[in-house]
Amino acid sequence: MNVVDLYKYLRVVDVADAMDGIGYFDIGLMSPEIRPLWSGMKFWGPAVTLRCVPSNRPMWKLETTEDIVRDHAHWYAKYPSPVHLRELITPGCVIVTDTGESKEVGYWGSNNSLAMIAAGAVGIVTDGYCRDTYEVCLQKTPVACRKRGRTIIPGRIMEVEANTVIACGGAQVRPGDIVGCDDDGVIVVPSDLAEEVARHAIAILLADMRGRRRLYERLGLPMDETVDVEKVEAYYAQFK
Repeated sequence: MNVVDLYKYLRVVDVADAMDGIGYFDIGLMSPEIRPLWSGMKFWGPAVTLRCVPSNRPMWKLETTEDIVRDHAHWYAKYPSPVHLRELITPGCVIVTDTGESKEVGYWGSNNSLAMIAAGAVGIVTDGYCRDTYEVCLQKTPVACRKRGRTIIPGRIMEVEANTVIACGGAQVRPGDIVGCDDDGVIVVPSDLAEEVARHAIAILLADMRGRRRLYERLGLPMDETVDVEKVEAYYAQFK
């Protein structure tokens, strides 16, 4: 069993309740400012971490349109990144980015975020900005960020290291910690607690689904996936 499989149907709130239940009050909760860009986004996966810092080098003036279009290539040719993030992507991972309190800079945008999903990531979380947000939402690229931005990387932000312990939204994130996101925000579960937390959270979810199912029946509401108790019980029965 892969522990992340236990999180398939869990909500962030179920996990937060389970963390409270074992005495981990508020631990792992990212700032409520860090939110999914589009409604209905949901992902769980082990963290791949990226630490960035504000740039201490300016971008220089480019002379031609061709050079301006290729500004990132010129920047990285002069200041090569020590991080090769795509090589660290594993199927089902979540990329968590610490931007080091950089000013407005869209480190993640419609192109590079989609490339990470194509490489196997299931979500991206950043305590900074995302740009090209219309396209990100249109593509349904799963990005949770603090703010929407406009500017680009060169001269503004630099990668420092990857797969190290970072802070993101007031939460510690270690490589391999389980990171989840839905409409309520983002939470991080320490990897050594992930299975215990999930089993409590499953019970919390099922109890809530049963209660809401009874209310749906009482009120004559049409059933939906959020009260499909049988399907969720059948899924989790395989792990008993």
